[in-house]
Amino acid sequence: MKLEEVLLRAKPEEIAGDPGVEISGVQIDSRLVKQGDLFVAERGTQVDGHKFIPAAIAGGAVAVVCEEMPAERPEGVTFVRVKSSEDVVGSICTLFYGDPSAHLTLVGVTGTNGKTTIATLLYNMFREMGFKCGLCSTVCNYIDDEPVPAHQTTPDPVTLNSLLARMVEKGCKYAFMECSSHSIAQKRIGGLTFAGGIFTNLTRDHLDYHKTFENYRDAKKAFFDMLPRKAFAITNADDKNGLYMVQNTAATVRTYSTRSMADYRARILEMSFEGMLLDIDGHEVSVQFVGKFNVSNLLAVYGAARMLGHEPLEILTILSKLHHVAGRFETLRSPRGYTAIVDYAHTPDALINVLGAIREVLKESKNTTGQVITVCGAGGNRDKGKRPIMAREAATRSDRVIITSDNPRFEKPEDIIADMLAGLTPALKRRVIAITDRREAIKTACMMARKGDVILVAGKGHEDYQEVKGVKHHFDDREELRNVFSSEQH
Repeated sequence: MKLEEVLLRAKPEEIAGDPGVEISGVQIDSRLVKQGDLFVAERGTQVDGHKFIPAAIAGGAVAVVCEEMPAERPEGVTFVRVKSSEDVVGSICTLFYGDPSAHLTLVGVTGTNGKTTIATLLYNMFREMGFKCGLCSTVCNYIDDEPVPAHQTTPDPVTLNSLLARMVEKGCKYAFMECSSHSIAQKRIGGLTFAGGIFTNLTRDHLDYHKTFENYRDAKKAFFDMLPRKAFAITNADDKNGLYMVQNTAATVRTYSTRSMADYRARILEMSFEGMLLDIDGHEVSVQFVGKFNVSNLLAVYGAARMLGHEPLEILTILSKLHHVAGRFETLRSPRGYTAIVDYAHTPDALINVLGAIREVLKESKNTTGQVITVCGAGGNRDKGKRPIMAREAATRSDRVIITSDNPRFEKPEDIIADMLAGLTPALKRRVIAITDRREAIKTACMMARKGDVILVAGKGHEDYQEVKGVKHHFDDREELRNVFSSEQH
């Protein structure tokens, strides 16, 4: 493709060289540049891509998009100066890959919690309806039935458009995507055409990057601001930021709620650890999910399917067949009669939701003696402010808590644990012990548990690794629990 063709939406301020040069690929990482590629130099949060222009040229780049013309411009290389590389990289990638989102019905899901569940359930539902579908999610990406490993919640624009182009090539009609606040703020989804957007909820997260809650909130809102008039925007009326998200959108707005008047409503009729009986818009449906937060997730899925033209009974019939997403309220039974739940909950609000759901089930089943034992930690090199809050919420809502290591990354696990313990009153501290080794923490929780008790292992969910000093070591909470259960049988 000619360079000038991918620059159609980029509004270049200056071009030095041949705008008609043929380019064979687009890269934002100089290490991946091959002969004939276009290199886009972005000013990232960690490093400035302009420093790597010489390396990109050495790797074979025939064109460079940048915000500042370099002093040395080798002959045979075309340089394009733009106001903001970050603003144009999305549209450049979209055009290079043939505008794939224009050939798909693309639905984005954003919010703090629930993105993975909603996007995955929509993907599973529409495949059950007989459509070829794509999925971009934290757990795994899919091109119809082909898994593609996920390294970020929302990939960079090169990877993302390449993935969407492969979906189009495979004949996918729909694609469902998690849109993280980072991806919106960094314009990774720039240039894409969305048929709809879903807002889940908003609580404290990623303040290490966004600095303030308002910045984080407005990054999410920017997604709805960019939706076209023909799209739909479905928002959670039970969240205080729900209507704020859609106040400036051009899209058709619909609301969902478990508490008040809304376009899509639901209430719980019965609940157990196996699932719930719900009333959704006047129809009774049995689902294999637990907790009020999952009722909200299911309502968002129901609403999106309605907006995409499907009938309530068809949607509810499929909803009753769908299973939980990996590492999201995943229930395991011990031979000794206690229940273990593995959940990705890694924010204070997510912990509140999951522990609330566990308490609701215990109350519903009239289990008055069952204790709740929570194993949790917090990630290293992330928002430190949420650590004491998470410990406090866990201790307030559990009978016993074991604070342990999560993904310490480049921090000392003991320092993270100390930050968490600092949020506890003397009374709450009596319920809490600290065990740095996560394997030992899970074993200890199982040793503490009696018949009828519930263990929540929170924070890592589907992850099958622990990241320590830049190295990912194999570790899976579900695997650890099954190993303990196996020893209990002997």
